Amino acid sequence: MEKKITPYEDSQLGKKQQVTQMFDTISGKYDGLNRVISFGIDVKWREKVVAMINGTNPESILDIATGTGDLAINMALKTNAQKIVGLDISAGMLEIGKQKVAEKNLTSKIEMVLGDSEALPFEDNSFDAITVAFGVRNFEDLEKGLSEIFRVLKKGGVFVVLETSVPTKPPYKQGYNIYTRTLLPTIGKLFSKDRSAYAYLSKSASVFPFGDEFNNILRKIGFISVEDKPQTFGVATIYKAFK
Repeated sequence: MEKKITPYEDSQLGKKQQVTQMFDTISGKYDGLNRVISFGIDVKWREKVVAMINGTNPESILDIATGTGDLAINMALKTNAQKIVGLDISAGMLEIGKQKVAEKNLTSKIEMVLGDSEALPFEDNSFDAITVAFGVRNFEDLEKGLSEIFRVLKKGGVFVVLETSVPTKPPYKQGYNIYTRTLLPTIGKLFSKDRSAYAYLSKSASVFPFGDEFNNILRKIGFISVEDKPQTFGVATIYKAFK
């Protein structure tokens, strides 16, 4: 079972409100942080997600926890989808994303929507494909969020998740622990005064269910043909499933 880790442990707000506040605060630094903490490898991980999505030739795609729109923009440029919706709970992140979409002249193809992943503002069976990159571990209620995704995904549609995971084999396991406990917090301090945010990003990654554990949750929700593909020694994992 997922352990409840929140950005601000002394806050009276729930996880959802805290996550919203955190991403609003760090939105201006988020893209730079992603490149640094992953040594730029996150770009290649997203490209693999796009390739998986492209293989099913979807006409409509929902990108949940779209943040600043990196994955949505990639899919708009590299798939034949006619409609892409990027949804996020953080207005600050979405504002950055809207600027990036406009700069690439993709406003006619990508719609950026403020919304809650656990109460999606869409009808049943609305999308051919749904993606989440580094977002499911921020759901307040993981199974509720995944059930909403299942609801709005069309029958036969594909669901692809890119999320952090923890290496299980030495020496990568030991190296990962050293990196997340010492180097990552230091990098976070360089990017933002909100030190709690970066401590949360590290802690939430370390306790989130991954591999077979997450696969089983997807199957419990109702997804079929579930598979996981560890990336870069297991520091991230791509999950693929169908409805």
